[in-house]
Amino acid sequence: MARSALVTGGAQGLGAAIVRALHAQGFKVAIGDVDFEHASALADDLGASDGSTLPLRLDVREQGDFEAALAAMVARWGSAEVLVNNAVVTEAKPVLAIGPAEFDAVMRVNVGGVFIGSQVFGRAFKAAGYGRIVNIASLAGQNGGTATGAHYAASKGAIITLTKVFARDLAADGVTVNAIAPGPLDVPSVHRLVPKERLAALVESIPVRRLGDPAYVAELVCLLASERSAFTTGATWDVNGGLFMR
Repeated sequence: MARSALVTGGAQGLGAAIVRALHAQGFKVAIGDVDFEHASALADDLGASDGSTLPLRLDVREQGDFEAALAAMVARWGSAEVLVNNAVVTEAKPVLAIGPAEFDAVMRVNVGGVFIGSQVFGRAFKAAGYGRIVNIASLAGQNGGTATGAHYAASKGAIITLTKVFARDLAADGVTVNAIAPGPLDVPSVHRLVPKERLAALVESIPVRRLGDPAYVAELVCLLASERSAFTTGATWDVNGGLFMR
């Protein structure tokens, strides 16, 4: 039976890579994003005509949007089994320059979106006796790196903790909850945040001497979204080229 998955922030960048990988693995994929135009374009590119993709306008700050997304997936496919919490905002800024409103705005999307989405879908998964939640954290949430902003790093650390909380509470109900912590990837946001003159030094600092391919993360999402992850929960998986070893 083909499983169905929602990917938040799925219209572009890493989210789009995850959508493509899940779809290639036979998942039916709902593409949730505030950018409905790009979500629709991706759905069309993957073959929306066969009903295997579903673009959705989704603001992860809104519980109602998650509830509507779940209802739309059930209406289209009869069920929903996978949630990939990928939506994120990033604003590189020195810690002493971040105001309270900006800090709250980043946390509301990055952490609040994971919390709300995991609650809404977690309840449905618990009732069904099966589900997979995959959270996209970050190396910054593990080592306190602030190149992407202290509020971003704090939010990603919080996601790792939320992963453990939801995993513990849902483990007996057939639901696994795991996180992936990517290091620097070859995606537009990294090239936007890292000045060209610093990019070479960043690559040199990575033991494997290259930026990560988003496909590495996407392939791991596919594994954690599958039945094969039944005995793995509450874990944070490192995809960082050796920048952080433990």
